[in-house]
Amino acid sequence: MTQIDSKRVMVIMAHPDDPEFFSGGTIALWSRAGAEIIYLILTNGNKGSDDPSMTPERLARLREEEQRLAANVLGVKTIIFLGEPDGELQTTLQLRQRVVREIRRHRPHVIICPDPTTYYFGNTYINHPDHRAAGQVALDAIFPAARGRMYHPELLDEGLAPHAVREIYLVGASQPDRWVDISEVIDLKIRAIQAHASQLTNPKAIVERVRQRAEAVDEYGRTVYREAFRYLMLR
Repeated sequence: MTQIDSKRVMVIMAHPDDPEFFSGGTIALWSRAGAEIIYLILTNGNKGSDDPSMTPERLARLREEEQRLAANVLGVKTIIFLGEPDGELQTTLQLRQRVVREIRRHRPHVIICPDPTTYYFGNTYINHPDHRAAGQVALDAIFPAARGRMYHPELLDEGLAPHAVREIYLVGASQPDRWVDISEVIDLKIRAIQAHASQLTNPKAIVERVRQRAEAVDEYGRTVYREAFRYLMLR
């Protein structure tokens, strides 16, 4: 298991439910190990339904409630919702400033965010443009903006000094180079995913898919469950 040793971790994702689907097992392990986990959710998820009776306003409220329930399952106590419209996430300077503000305020050692270079998974699934935008704005905020005093100087007036993030775990990477064994918490990850009931049109099939995607065989021939990341250690 990748160790975290009581660090502060910020999880920057596009939608409610992204933290659990992409990295819920790792979040659960690190939370158990004493890390402080902070969620930064960029959009309100208000387009994530094909139910004709659903409204964007009601869906946004529902998905925020579901995200709080899921986070509680994993031991996450701090969630920040930026409330950008779902499906319209753009890598603007204004959004970068909002992300830099939270990085400087919470001063994480580690950030988990999407890999912005991933446009598709295999030959069956196009990566959501919000995921790519979330990864791009997160990386642009981490470097150089969060650590550079000349970037967003208005944040200095708010008492938010520059901060250098040291480690990045990119989810959804096409070329992962780090795997976290989540076997002991795979059921916890699934419970957290199940909290996002509005997104589970076929709960049984989705749970099975989550298990299949995480399943691997270790060096001893045993079945284990893993989450994959592209890992960056910044100087």
